[in-house]
Amino acid sequence: MGTARSMIRAALTLAVVTAAATALTMSPAMATAPPGYNDLTDVWPTAAPQASCRDGDRVETGIQGEVPLEDRKSGRSTKGYNCNIDLVGRYQGQGAGIVSATYKNCSYTGSTFPTNFLGPNPGVQVLDVSDPRAPRLSAVLTEPAMVGGTWESLKVNQKRGLLVGTGVGLLEGAGYISVYDISQDCAHPRLLNHGAGSQLTMPIPITTHEGDFSPDGNTYWVTGIAPGYVSAVDLTDPRNPMIVWSGITGIEAHGVGFSPDGNTLYLSNLLGLTVIDVTAVQNRKPRTIVAQLMPHVGEKLWADGQITQHTIYATYAGKPHVFSVDEGGSGGVKLFDAVDSSNLRQRNALKLAINLPENANRWARSTTANGVFGYDAHYCAIDRPDDPTAMACGWIQSGIRVFDIRDPDDFKEIAYYNPPAQTGKHLQLTNSIHALLGSIAAPPIIGTLAVARAVLQGDSPIDGIINDQSRLIGGDLSADWCLSPPEFHGDQLWVTCMDNGFMTLQLDPAAYPLT
Repeated sequence: MGTARSMIRAALTLAVVTAAATALTMSPAMATAPPGYNDLTDVWPTAAPQASCRDGDRVETGIQGEVPLEDRKSGRSTKGYNCNIDLVGRYQGQGAGIVSATYKNCSYTGSTFPTNFLGPNPGVQVLDVSDPRAPRLSAVLTEPAMVGGTWESLKVNQKRGLLVGTGVGLLEGAGYISVYDISQDCAHPRLLNHGAGSQLTMPIPITTHEGDFSPDGNTYWVTGIAPGYVSAVDLTDPRNPMIVWSGITGIEAHGVGFSPDGNTLYLSNLLGLTVIDVTAVQNRKPRTIVAQLMPHVGEKLWADGQITQHTIYATYAGKPHVFSVDEGGSGGVKLFDAVDSSNLRQRNALKLAINLPENANRWARSTTANGVFGYDAHYCAIDRPDDPTAMACGWIQSGIRVFDIRDPDDFKEIAYYNPPAQTGKHLQLTNSIHALLGSIAAPPIIGTLAVARAVLQGDSPIDGIINDQSRLIGGDLSADWCLSPPEFHGDQLWVTCMDNGFMTLQLDPAAYPLT
């Protein structure tokens, strides 16, 4: 037994150390604050100050962001945790896909392929949230793109009142896209493109995993992960989506963000950001194919965090900034000064205590039986683009986290809501990739740079896994997966988590709005 234990420790340690060495050799440094911080070799050293909660809140029992192993085993996590936020409405349905979207009084729940076919409503679930306390199902979108698993592609353009989703399948898909008018009746979206790419006819030439609109809504940019393939879909006439540009942008293409004029694209590229001048696409004549290459303005890579997810453009005192979210490696959320797009300069970062290297052992020990994702940020939203006051993030097993971001150099946590674990409900949640696919557990520490550094320093989280070997298999749903952006609707957040489905969350007026 001792020999087997040693072999397991050696193999897992080798894996994380190898991942760390690879990341360190591939990531040039360009960071600024804090003094002495070097993003080639350093992990951001501090967490955002923890929120001060109300009397009677069901507060976290571990460190900030943690669902302790003891709470998972005892069933305490099935009661959830809250601080300055209250659940006022929920529609669980069959659970939720990875990313959902909202528009006016409606919410659109992303779909998961193929398990959504096991439930009564395969496809994108449309919810009427006119009464936030009683969300109700108003329609189900069943076009091929909608039942094919929308992954991170389901997005809304507020300006034009358009909803778009692509059929991703598992991880990456090709061809199918559906465009809906939601401007007139958001509770009953009207399909606009009845031709190729929507019905079971010849799909349009895209690969897809994620996507988003240009600010004006005339272009939907779709990304297909490896090998960095990006396509610009012209939606000038939303009844006839047309590819006007496509190309390879690098080793990987994940989420996108834009400058307000749509001329600069901030592309998440696995290890950081690629800044691309897309003026030729943005300023094209309608329905005109763009043949020229899109010039790369700059690139920003880092070692602290992995699988860069998406970006959010904001201004502070009129100066452009970009938030970037890391899906893995406990990288959290970084803020960059984007005055010079060719030289993004890191200004600040948001992390929870559970994301710090000294807590890597706790990170690994409590999440091992709950799938491949742990305590990582995924998708965030801000309350306004100019001088934002608050950011809300889906922080996967840490739940929904809300931060005061008024001072770009001094972020604070103001609220959190980690929904009740839906332990034992695997077969009821046919639209939750967590319940029916993600529950095939794998140690989420593999490839986590912060953990690798802890290994190198002798504080190995591997022991926490080996000492509880039964948690290497199975999936216990002992904490939900919150990956979707919590979107601000006044003093409420509308969001989906995979197992709990859609939730209306009310922020306490003492915590938000911020002045």
